[in-house]
Parts: sequence; C-alpha cells; structure tokens
Amino acid sequence: MKMEGDLKQKLLVPSSGGVEEEEGLSLVRRVWEESKKMWIVAAPAIFTRASTFGIQVISQAFVGHLGSKELAAFALVYTVLIRFANGILLGMASALSTLCGQAYGAKEYGMMGVYLQRSWIVLFLTSLILLPVFIFTTPILSLLGQDETIAQVSGTISLWSIPIMFAFIVSFTTQTFLQSQSKNVIIAFLAAFSIVLHIFLSWLTTMKYKLGLPGAMTSTSLAYWIPNFGQLIFIFGWCKQTWHGFSFLAFKDLWPVVKLSLSSGAMLW
Repeated sequence: MKMEGDLKQKLLVPSSGGVEEEEGLSLVRRVWEESKKMWIVAAPAIFTRASTFGIQVISQAFVGHLGSKELAAFALVYTVLIRFANGILLGMASALSTLCGQAYGAKEYGMMGVYLQRSWIVLFLTSLILLPVFIFTTPILSLLGQDETIAQVSGTISLWSIPIMFAFIVSFTTQTFLQSQSKNVIIAFLAAFSIVLHIFLSWLTTMKYKLGLPGAMTSTSLAYWIPNFGQLIFIFGWCKQTWHGFSFLAFKDLWPVVKLSLSSGAMLW
C-alpha cells in the first residue's frame, strides 16, 4: 500500500524537466505575442519614415535629368538646409509624443487636441525663425565660397523648399497624434499613396512636359502635403474622442511646451 501511494504521488507531481519546458514555451509565447503587438505599431511607422526618405530620393533622381548643376544644388540644399530643418522640427515635435501619451494614458482625451494645436504654434514660430536661411541661401553660399552658378540654383531650390519646411510641421505632429492612439494604418496608407503619386507627377513634370526645376519642386511639395491633408481630414472627421475642434486653450501655458520641445529637439538633433 505504501509503495502504491508513493507511485501515485510521483505520477501526480510533474517532473522538473516538464516544468522547465512549460515555462520555456510560455516565455516564447509571451515574447511572440508582445512582438506582434509591437510590430502592429512599428511596421507602419517604419514604412512611413522610409517612404518620406524615398520622396527625396525620387526627387533627386528626376532632378538629375535636368543637369549636373541642378543635381549638385538640389543635393546641397537637401543635405544641409532641409536636413537641418527636418532635424530641429522633428526633435521639437517629439515632445508631443510625451504629452499625448500621458494624456491618452490618463484618459484626458480632449487635451490631446489642445496639445496638438500648441505644438503647431511652437513649430510654426520655429519655422519663421528658420525662414531667413531659406530666403537668403544664395548670398550665404556665396559668402562661404560656393560656385556662383550653384549658389544661384540652390537659392531657387531653397525658395521652392519653403512649403516643404512648413509641411514638416503638420506631418510630424499629426503622425505623432495618430500614433499615440495606435491609428497607424491610415498614416502608412497615405504615405504609400503619396510616393506612388510623386513618381507619376515627377515623370509628368520633368520628363513629359519638360517643366524643369519648378515642375520637379512642385511635385515634391505635393508629395509632402498630400499626406498632411489626408491626416488632417482623418483627425477632424474620425477622431471625435481626441479632437474637439480649435480652442483658445492652445494659446495658454505655451511656455512649458516650448521648454519641452526645445529639450526634445536638442536631444534628437
């Protein structure tokens, strides 16, 4: 009877190897589940960033058909001015991710729209500070010893790039606003539509109708602004919980947003 009881007890108690195997499978399962949740958020964001960079690559490829000086000037403007403005505005817009994340976690959904508007104001004022660099690109490059012809073409391209700089304000903030609510699919869809349309318009303006540099830069500006219009329409129409319309609250307590934006911009830049 004693031996029979010991045998039953051994059968009821799982071996240590079985427990370790179950724990290992459980860990793998948890990692897999968390990875799926992460990629649902990360994959559209990665695709959006890649497509945004692709717009510049496509533009540069078509500008290269216009001539070597146009290509050199375009590369100079985008490597220095656009990347500089992009880094500052993207860094400052990252403060909105913190604010919207906190508001969404605290279920203060109405404040997310207010934070979005405050970020627009701060980034718009920052763009106005950067604006003279785009306006006076030619004399600045001439003072730095750049070839006069390339400096002239660079000045033209930088003037055409001003709408692109202001497009960054809407793009970075609306993407952050939507990502805070895990609404990433609409961002990726608009990015895909934009890059396909950009290829077509670039070919149409530079290769078919021979509109030259104005045609190429118009196509580039549209490629940056079309997703912005789509995201704004989606926010105004389908984010009822977090967007309650424009509010004068956006002009209150701007200084804390400015400080957070500046610190975020300094860290990222």
